[in-house]
Amino acid sequence: MAYTVLARKYRSQTFDDVVGQDPIAQTLKNAIKTGRVAHAYLFTGTRGVGKTTMARILAKSLNCLASKEPTDKPCCKCDSCVSINLGEDIDVIEIDGASNRGIDNIRELRDNAIYRPARSRFKIYIIDEVHMLTTEAFNALLKILEEPPSHVKFIFATTEPNKVLPTIQSRCQRFDFRNISPALIGRQLKAILDQEKIKYDDDLVLALAKLANGSMRDGLSLLDRLISTGVQPLTAGLLEEYLGCPNSEKVCGLVAAIGGSDAAAALVAAGELMNAGLSEVQIADALVEYMRDLMVVKAAGAASDLITLTEQQRKRAEQLAEKFDIAGLVYSITTLEKLRWSLKNSDTARPLLEAAIIRLAMSEHFLNVDQLLSQLLPSQDKKKVTFNRPANTVTEEQPPLAKQTPANLPQAEGLESIRSNWRDILATVGERLGPGTAGLLGCAQPVRFENGTLTLEFGESSAVQKKMCESNGRIGQIESVLREKLGMSLVVELRVAEGQTKVADGPAKPGTRSQRQNEIINDPAVKTVIMGLDATITGIDDG
Repeated sequence: MAYTVLARKYRSQTFDDVVGQDPIAQTLKNAIKTGRVAHAYLFTGTRGVGKTTMARILAKSLNCLASKEPTDKPCCKCDSCVSINLGEDIDVIEIDGASNRGIDNIRELRDNAIYRPARSRFKIYIIDEVHMLTTEAFNALLKILEEPPSHVKFIFATTEPNKVLPTIQSRCQRFDFRNISPALIGRQLKAILDQEKIKYDDDLVLALAKLANGSMRDGLSLLDRLISTGVQPLTAGLLEEYLGCPNSEKVCGLVAAIGGSDAAAALVAAGELMNAGLSEVQIADALVEYMRDLMVVKAAGAASDLITLTEQQRKRAEQLAEKFDIAGLVYSITTLEKLRWSLKNSDTARPLLEAAIIRLAMSEHFLNVDQLLSQLLPSQDKKKVTFNRPANTVTEEQPPLAKQTPANLPQAEGLESIRSNWRDILATVGERLGPGTAGLLGCAQPVRFENGTLTLEFGESSAVQKKMCESNGRIGQIESVLREKLGMSLVVELRVAEGQTKVADGPAKPGTRSQRQNEIINDPAVKTVIMGLDATITGIDDG
């Protein structure tokens, strides 16, 4: 007896069996129950997510001979159901759009559609990869699709809905099939392995589910290949040996070497992966995938459902994530992604990959502007600051019994005290509101303090920083911190030095590349970072 591959053997037979597409299955079931079945459907989604399977289930539901009318629970035993499963039913015609894409094929379909079904309730046309039809063929479909005979139903399936004419889509009910999550794929693979009585490791199932990339059929096809090796129990090591997948431990070692700034160890680890038969592109892809997991761990924690790892792998990823920060991981991922095209089209792919790995390994950990500004702002002195105020003015060492009012503080003396301690005030703002707010406020200077109003003036090039201080309720937060720091009630007023042109509220018009680079170089936050690090700008990446 001929062997039946797992993807066919375990194909879903009813709406309740469909994995990962519950909303669509439920909608179609309700349509059948209420008698609101449309004359044309368009199923879209990537390969192996259940489009054709759902089309066959819908066809069985409409034509099941065991029921007197369409049912949402086909028997799967009558002649009609069995024939539809085999693709041999005379009233359910499955057409491959890639090989029957011409106008003559569609004209023949229209000529045959007018005849009633031989034994079933409906004549159903399932056209797979419908986007492959020519424009003329699509146009030939329009009339019958808009006013079809009562006994005809159309079900179209495609992986590229953007290529289906809008006039066709408007005449169909469209359902978008989503990629199936690794957790659901893994659960299905385990159920099949248990039913087939094949021994396996949990690590293998998880790795296969990730390799399936959202496609149940791909996952079952990979599993078929592993079962064909005859090795039991099935282990994750077989993926490297028989499927050419990267060894997770070696990839982890490569990432650890990059995180430890050990260029020599990183080159050795990359060389081991190449000697195992992996291409440079595969290594870059493996690095991107692993660093993506580390990025999620840094942003959402090791317990996040956004990563598909075993408990042991989660602990290892959490440890490795400590070697990186999010900015560095984002930079590494984008760098490797940009490198992929060059690796595919270069005769010197290995040196390119090794150069990129050394670049990542030799780089210091990347810091975002907020973190740099927080390091450049002076840390608050352990000694409590006492402002030059009258004897009844309370210092920070003792909670004030009564707030100092602006009227009791001499204007000149109060302004001078704020000016002399301005950097310390910025440090407090950085601790309470974050280094980003402190960096914005650092572009201003106290210029006036009168009647309880503290005026902060921004330079002519810092109008944008002023607007950012005034947005999202930030000015109220700044006032609250200053009141607590100075021990008095006050209102903060922001202004730009005279001569500054008003900044438009709308988005700025893009200028030339040199103009954009000059704006970046002259940005106060960038200047602060450059001066604090005693650094030199060597280049600006527009990407």
